[in-house]
Amino acid sequence: MEFLFILIALVLICGVAAVPAMRRRRVGQQVAQGARLAADPEGAYGFVPADRLDVRLPGPDPELLAALDEARRTQDWQPAARLLAATDAASELRWQRVQTLAGAAAMELAEAPGTGGMWLRHWRVVAPKDPGGAAVQAQFLLQQALRDPSSQDYRMILEEARTVCGEAALLAPGDPVPYIVELGVARGMGASEAEFQSVWETVVARAPHHMGAHLVALRYWSAAWHGSAEQADAFAEGAAGAAPERTLLPALPLFAVHDHLSDVNLVRGLYRSAVVSRAIDGALYAVQQAPADHAVLPHVRHLLVWFLVRAERYAEAMEQVRRVDGHVGAVPWSYGASPAAEYAAYRALAVAGWEAQGGSPATLPPRG
Repeated sequence: MEFLFILIALVLICGVAAVPAMRRRRVGQQVAQGARLAADPEGAYGFVPADRLDVRLPGPDPELLAALDEARRTQDWQPAARLLAATDAASELRWQRVQTLAGAAAMELAEAPGTGGMWLRHWRVVAPKDPGGAAVQAQFLLQQALRDPSSQDYRMILEEARTVCGEAALLAPGDPVPYIVELGVARGMGASEAEFQSVWETVVARAPHHMGAHLVALRYWSAAWHGSAEQADAFAEGAAGAAPERTLLPALPLFAVHDHLSDVNLVRGLYRSAVVSRAIDGALYAVQQAPADHAVLPHVRHLLVWFLVRAERYAEAMEQVRRVDGHVGAVPWSYGASPAAEYAAYRALAVAGWEAQGGSPATLPPRG
């Protein structure tokens, strides 16, 4: 049975018609309960206090943080440029760093309209032939457009992003990142399947097992105006099934499930269903066999925290929390208005559930 029909059937069996307002109210109640039961988890478990969680990155990258701090403090873009130049173009780390640099510039601009993120503009003016700067600007423009799809400038900004993608691709012919950014542009513009597939084939020719690229492509297939749960599920399952060892692609179905839970996630039993359990287990397998330094690994761990808490698999949730704690720049937290607060609430729920099942700081196994 196809994923969509299984998901609908589970909702009907449980007799729940979930609406967004009810969902928010239920999640808020769960968060409040978790906060009461584990009001200060960082005190006993050594977790990072909520007000010190870093919303810029999904996981640690000291070199990138140093470059970001220098750019914000002095507006000097050169440390970031040197870092990208030294990052393997074929690595997922380059995609992650481009994303984070663009996100930091966008955040600074939102905080100080007109002046924030000036270092990125200086970078492009002073070094227009730098492929790293072009890739970051393309991603920055895409993020700016997606912040307000109702804006009258939406398509104009996306067109500019696509132009800069082309410039970045010419400056670094073997780099898949400009084409991955272009996948996001195509999704934002509602590109036809044929148009999107053309860009996707270019990406795959350069980086066939790139997890970041697959995450971007999945959003296209999940989008309501040209995709569906069935198409997204087929794409995710196909990539996971054909994945070689030591990639994160077996975790892709979990992201597909998440994309299509927005209107049905009041159903408590859904998170223990065969569909969701299989996706969770696939993601757990992926994180266990992927390289420990895989740049996208924290993204998978963050989503696992969300699902494992909802499935009441608290011991497994605690293991993932301990692996990612300190950084919250990842789905699903980044979808909310306050990523740090949302992550901290789920962390509290994980601790509360762990302790309700007899766990304690003393009984938590050491990191493997």
